[in-house]
Amino acid sequence: MRAARVTALDGPAAVTVDDLPEPSLEPGHVLVDVHEAGVSFPDVLMSKGLYQMRPDLPFVPGAECAGVVREAGPDSTFSPGDRVAAFPVLGAFAETVAVPESMLFPLPDAVSFEAGAALPMNYLTVHFALTRRGQLERGEVVLVHGAAGGIGTAAIQLARAMDARVIAVVSSDDKAETAREAGAHHVVLADEFLARAKELTSGRGVDVVVDPVGGDRFTDSLRSLAPEGRLLVIGFTAGQIPEVKVNRLLLGNISVVGVGWGAFWMPDPSYLRAQWHAILPLLESGALEPPIGSRHWLDDVAAALTEIDERRARGKVTLTIRQP
Repeated sequence: MRAARVTALDGPAAVTVDDLPEPSLEPGHVLVDVHEAGVSFPDVLMSKGLYQMRPDLPFVPGAECAGVVREAGPDSTFSPGDRVAAFPVLGAFAETVAVPESMLFPLPDAVSFEAGAALPMNYLTVHFALTRRGQLERGEVVLVHGAAGGIGTAAIQLARAMDARVIAVVSSDDKAETAREAGAHHVVLADEFLARAKELTSGRGVDVVVDPVGGDRFTDSLRSLAPEGRLLVIGFTAGQIPEVKVNRLLLGNISVVGVGWGAFWMPDPSYLRAQWHAILPLLESGALEPPIGSRHWLDDVAAALTEIDERRARGKVTLTIRQP
């Protein structure tokens, strides 16, 4: 089979596409023929050796994909031919991948493989962030940083589906339309987000900030919070890990909340299936519909990773592995 491989930790440009042996079926796993794979920021970090998970070289990257079941064990709940989305953690940038059954999800017929590949990493992370860590309630106001990216558009859609009001923050005018199409009620530029958040909430502030960016906007994110507001720390795509002066938390009765989705589900992967069933009605109704910013063929994997690395992505970036 053809697959992308990281053979040196030199970033996206060093990722190659090679012929590799197909995986074999092991107990508790399902073989999936991959049609589309999702590309995410952790894939970029792993190509540089900067992610918390550092597999031995060489390895096949790719945490999420969608396709068709080729083979399953006799006790599996899946059958050959089933349409599925998958979260194999590694190995999705290949024509075939072996997936632990707990990380395999039924994909409704109405949901495309491109959309299915865009769901596991971003939407389950955001579901965990908003429901369990952020305790988002109906009618609250959510401010989303990096709102034109994969996590950002997922946060907009899920917050809106939970009857929240969404303020999307983008770094440039050309990214604003992506946030609007994802369903944001308001779109503001990063260099004015604090003033605009206060203005749009009549000076009260927002209830929840979704922050996959970090960097120098972190302090103003704290200032944008209403009393008892929550800042959800999802990642640091800006590259800088900010520090918190905890007196700000005390004076405003606000919280900085870590969102370690992987650390939460790894001891009990069954949580992933519970999350999927929670968002499944929203998928079937069309309330969640991942915006696909760009699609690349497998041979263009380096370009797909570079697009994310250079922060040019609009919505989700995917790799087309094979045609349906």
